[in-house]
Amino acid sequence: MNVRVFAAATLLSLASTAHATSFVVTTDAVVGALAASVEATSDASSSLRDSKVILAARDDAASFVATAGELRGARLEAALRHLRSTVPSVATASDLQLAQAIVSL
Repeated sequence: MNVRVFAAATLLSLASTAHATSFVVTTDAVVGALAASVEATSDASSSLRDSKVILAARDDAASFVATAGELRGARLEAALRHLRSTVPSVATASDLQLAQAIVSL
């Protein structure tokens, strides 16, 4: 009986570690793509870091991330639309991944 419990606990911990690792890798890829787009944008007026829409959404993005997507602010919605229209490489990223990228800028 103890062997079964130990085996189940081991499998569960490995599965959760794999899930967390894949989430981190995916999030890192989205943040990297967003950062690359920011770096590629040489004009300061069109830089995403200087974008008023993105900067205004940082608090909403932080709340969205902290609540695992439960709180969605209007500023975050505007920033997500802005990002998807101006940075084609992140168009398929999830809202949570983009919110994390906004918080990290």
